[in-house]
Amino acid sequence: MGTYVPNSIKEQREMLQEIGADNMEELFHAVPDEVYLKNPLKLPKGLSEMDVRRRITEIAGKNSVYHSIFRGCGAYNHYIPAIVKQVTSKEEFVTAYTPYQAEISQGILQSIFEYQTMICELTGMEVSNASVYDGATAAAEAVIMCKERSRKVAVISETVNPETIETIKTYCSNTEMEVIIAPGKDGKTDLEELSNLLDDKAACVLLQQPNYFGQLEDGDAIGELASKRGAKYIMNCNPISLGILKTPAEYGADIAVGEGQPLGLPLSFGGPYLGFMATTEKMMRKLPGRIVGETKDSKGERAFVLTLQAREQHIRREKASSNICSNQALCAMTAAVYLSAMGKRGLQQAAELSMSKAHYLASRLCELDGYQMVYQGEYFNEFVTSVGGNIENVLSRLEQRGILGGYPLKDKNEGQILWCATEVNTKKEIDSLVEILKEVESI
Repeated sequence: MGTYVPNSIKEQREMLQEIGADNMEELFHAVPDEVYLKNPLKLPKGLSEMDVRRRITEIAGKNSVYHSIFRGCGAYNHYIPAIVKQVTSKEEFVTAYTPYQAEISQGILQSIFEYQTMICELTGMEVSNASVYDGATAAAEAVIMCKERSRKVAVISETVNPETIETIKTYCSNTEMEVIIAPGKDGKTDLEELSNLLDDKAACVLLQQPNYFGQLEDGDAIGELASKRGAKYIMNCNPISLGILKTPAEYGADIAVGEGQPLGLPLSFGGPYLGFMATTEKMMRKLPGRIVGETKDSKGERAFVLTLQAREQHIRREKASSNICSNQALCAMTAAVYLSAMGKRGLQQAAELSMSKAHYLASRLCELDGYQMVYQGEYFNEFVTSVGGNIENVLSRLEQRGILGGYPLKDKNEGQILWCATEVNTKKEIDSLVEILKEVESI
């Protein structure tokens, strides 16, 4: 069997010469030397298909599978109705790519349109795109949407998920947008400090609701502050929480973003997920990615098209403000099927159960020595506690019993755990968790 080579050595030299580079090393001079592979990879010899299948099965068997999960931090273990996979696994949806040709893509275009409609209903916003890569990407894209000639500062609350903050900084690093972090206080955004940071150069303020520590922020007060200073208001929200909490629109937000994984997507060891984005009609033309619009065909019947593409990178690339290009339709469609299956009442019930079970979990944990609530504010389905004993030992003992415990916090919150509960966690599981922690205490 020959090795697949996309181009010959001669062709490579010709291309290097064309762009003025002497060799491959010069072409990739921006890559740090320490990440270069200095020695050949230690790869085994080729195997037969049967042997490869056997080997991969053996490796996959080492994956830990937890029967109880009490960790969130942006990816949540929710119940997914069987019909979601039944619908989205159909071949015509799994293999569909970007629907550039509307005349032969009406089905996929309609599915995206329905997704957009549901996201607007969920957030209270007027326009939604067809999703982006993930929640952190959505937040970063929203920040860039807000940049104006005289306003190039993004104020991000310290209580936003650290990974989201880092993604925003990465996106803004090669733009004129400056990122400033507003300090937190008692697990929430410090309103006084935020007020001091919101000057006439602030393009936007970004808040997470509920925030990284599970606390419910004063979204109304922050919205009023942003409006008073002329800054756009971005709310990064948990979509399940919107089953019972106020919508971003009700808080006065200009842009709503979030991680769409809770809407029917399994944890899948970290992806693929989707980031949802919705905004007001006033900001519609700045919304990145694809937007499907409804129109009428030559017979006057309902039809769907990709719309507002003049601001897209594949038509006016030199003026594009976003590099979003891949089609996220399958993940987006999964969210739409999930929302359709759950309905308004189902989503509300999932939110209510998640919240009530988190509060039961908190009450049981606080019965243990050394476990106390770190923050006293209202929370949805996540909360932070101190830990009675060594965190690594506590989490290791839980893992041995098939339980993924809460997330160990770092930096200023070292020695604390962020716990999470959803509708799938049973009273029996929670009681079992507490009994195991009692055993750890007694050692």
